[in-house]
Amino acid sequence: MLRTTVFAAVLAVAFTGTALANSCPRHMKAIDDALAKNPQLTAQQMTEVKKLRADGENLHKAGKHAESEAALMKAEGMLGIK
Repeated sequence: MLRTTVFAAVLAVAFTGTALANSCPRHMKAIDDALAKNPQLTAQQMTEVKKLRADGENLHKAGKHAESEAALMKAEGMLGIK
């Protein structure tokens, strides 16, 4: 019973990490597409969005997918991406 529970937990973590890893590039593309349309943001907001986008990519490359997704989703929110 314990062995089955541990195995199920390991699988859940493995698949969650893979799912997050695959969604990071989609978030980055959505941000890039929105930025290409010259959104109406203040200079400060634009700087923050670009920083979050860069941070998200760096975190993704470092394997920190949950943190990457959080940064990218914050940038998407600022751009009005749903």
